[in-house]
Amino acid sequence: MYLKPNRRRKDGKEHFYWNIVECKRCAGGRVVQRQVLYLGEINDSQRAAWCRVVEAFDETTQSPTQLALFPADREMPAHAAGHGVQVQLDRMALHRPRQWGACWLACHLYEQLGLDQFWEARLADSREGTRWRHILQTLVCYRLIDPGSEWRLHRLWFEHSAMGDLLDADFGLVEKNALYRCLDKLLAHKPALFSHLCQRYAWPSASWGSLPLEGGIEAAYRAEIDAAPDPAALVLIATPSP
Repeated sequence: MYLKPNRRRKDGKEHFYWNIVECKRCAGGRVVQRQVLYLGEINDSQRAAWCRVVEAFDETTQSPTQLALFPADREMPAHAAGHGVQVQLDRMALHRPRQWGACWLACHLYEQLGLDQFWEARLADSREGTRWRHILQTLVCYRLIDPGSEWRLHRLWFEHSAMGDLLDADFGLVEKNALYRCLDKLLAHKPALFSHLCQRYAWPSASWGSLPLEGGIEAAYRAEIDAAPDPAALVLIATPSP
């Protein structure tokens, strides 16, 4: 971890806003930065105090260096002398375990709707290895389980969920710019998505355009059921089309 400044000009003056940033090494040798704590605009003494928290001073090179952690029951490597810290692993405790059940169920519903196959044909992986369809699945599950902003997904939610385990992905999946870019890729497929859902789970009137704007989906379903002359309409609502 280290302190990272963001520079901004305001009213003709230059301002620096500081963050504590963690570098996470992901698949393919990529390094993704994760904001740990936003400090805002701080003075020199405050910045020096935060540097002492996240860095150690190397007297040989006369410059700050990041601390390295090693188990206390093993000998510390020679290259870590001076900035290595030994940790007593037997005294460590588990806090904030990852949420598994809700993520698994959300992924199962996603597959039941056929959305995994639908997007596989439309969101190909990039040449850099960005898996757009998995980013989208993470966004959908996030909005279903614990709705919030993309920034919150990147900074907090993903690492407290099991989405990385379920999709065999690391933190690089939710790099903040990729989340916003993924949303931009969806607009062109909006009509096809509605057609897919209409065919997969038939609406009684077979028209998504007839959905009322007030009362929500549940109220619309009840209105269609009450107006249906044939009880078989209930089956159309609950049964996927073959």
